[in-house]
Amino acid sequence: MNRVYVVGVGMTKFEKPETRQWRYFDMAREAGTAALDDAGVRYEQVEQVAAGYVLGPSTCGQRAAYELGLTGVPVYNVNNNCATGSTALLMAAQWVAGGLNDCVLALGFEQMKKGALGGGMNNDDFNASPLARHYTLMAELHGFEPTPPTAQIFGDAAREHMDEYGTTAEQLALVAAKNHRHSVNNPNAQFQVEYSVQDILAAKEIHRPLTKLQCSPTSDGSAAAVVVSERFVEEHGLADRAVEIVAQAMTTDTAEAFDTRSMIDVVGRPMSRDAARTVYDASGLGPDDLDVIELHDCFSINELITYEAIGLCGEGEGGKLIADGATTYGGRWVVNPSGGLISKGHPLGATGLAQCAEITWQLRGTAGARQVDGARVGMAHNIGLGGAAVVSLFRKV
Repeated sequence: MNRVYVVGVGMTKFEKPETRQWRYFDMAREAGTAALDDAGVRYEQVEQVAAGYVLGPSTCGQRAAYELGLTGVPVYNVNNNCATGSTALLMAAQWVAGGLNDCVLALGFEQMKKGALGGGMNNDDFNASPLARHYTLMAELHGFEPTPPTAQIFGDAAREHMDEYGTTAEQLALVAAKNHRHSVNNPNAQFQVEYSVQDILAAKEIHRPLTKLQCSPTSDGSAAAVVVSERFVEEHGLADRAVEIVAQAMTTDTAEAFDTRSMIDVVGRPMSRDAARTVYDASGLGPDDLDVIELHDCFSINELITYEAIGLCGEGEGGKLIADGATTYGGRWVVNPSGGLISKGHPLGATGLAQCAEITWQLRGTAGARQVDGARVGMAHNIGLGGAAVVSLFRKV
């Protein structure tokens, strides 16, 4: 397999829906152009495009890519729920690793509506929903309430974590406080306001125990990455900006997700654990080698679950890890220096590629006020219910 590198990244500012009078292809043009300019690559050099989005009709990927050029290259439309952006990155990396291409583009975008994200029902037919199995088990165990179903399923996982491991509401709020604090230094973040733990606990409850400030918002935005081969790096003198994708893995649900009858597993702990193990085995690296991590904190509880799944701590110890300050500046790792989904925002198709952009900037040493000192190895973790978990390991060249 060929070695694979990211040589250019770009993203728009993530914004509350309807803040700007722009459309998804305007966002894609802005992010895609920024990534190409960052790489010093012309769109005419791009051989294939993986375009990720969730909420639009078919061939939106072509409409977005056409803003960058009309070259006739293949454009693949990617939809993998909230893991869409990282799935597009994985596809692009596989094309290069397999020797099919030397220069490809991964592009993600989303134009969303105000308000909570719906449950993904098809024509109000519950059984047709991709998440019918997940929500059915949730209803059996915890009931079904008139609140956003994604908040319910993660809120139920939070209560299970509290009951089983003694995790506290304050520890959950610490996750959100950390990520909101980190976002103050990110000009691309949707929110750039610091909140105290008490502010977060006092915010409007969305689904117990999760308050509004512990939930990722709906967002508009786009992100992109130029992915190339080692030969392309050498021929075009791009070593100074290249970050290697050392290993990647995508997993989907196994029987474990449902057989344990635990919302912690339904929302993705087994998928995240298995994907992390795969990339550790493939790379020869482990949790102790990581310096900076962008992980999928769609709700505060998912950050704690993911700490455990990717091996930063033992099962049930996520609350203690955040309380000890191990996942912020001055701790063992810096997790979500961008502000994460909770504060940076969560335009579904762009999220995974925005994670890639942040890790790339961190490993280049160009992240400004949020720079993690001496960062050499980074991880991105992106998960979508229904389900897909993508874990990528990056290394400074």
